[in-house]
Amino acid sequence: MNDKDLYGGLIRLHVLHHAGEEPIFGLGIIEELRRHGYEISAGTLYPMLHGLERRGYLLSRPEQSGKRARRVYEITPVGREALADAKIKVKELFGELFEEGR
Repeated sequence: MNDKDLYGGLIRLHVLHHAGEEPIFGLGIIEELRRHGYEISAGTLYPMLHGLERRGYLLSRPEQSGKRARRVYEITPVGREALADAKIKVKELFGELFEEGR
C-alpha cells in the first residue's frame, strides 16, 4: 500500500464538503483538491464522482458553459447525512491522532 491509498476517503469527504457548499464540476474540484495538496487526475476523480453518484451521495446534471458542456454535481440529502456522520467520525479520529502527551 502506498500513501495515496490512505487518502481516497479524505478526497471523497472533500468532494462531498465542496458539493455541499455549491455545485462542483470535475476540473474545478481537481483544482480545489490541488490547493489542499492532493494531486489527482481526471482518470481518478471521475470514477470517484460516478461512485459517489451511484451510492446516492451526489446527483449530476449536464450544464452548458459557453461552448463547453460539462457535468455538474450536487450533494443529495443522503450525501449531506453521510457527510454529517463522517464529520463526527473524523473529529474523533483526529482527536486520537493528535492527542497531547503521546
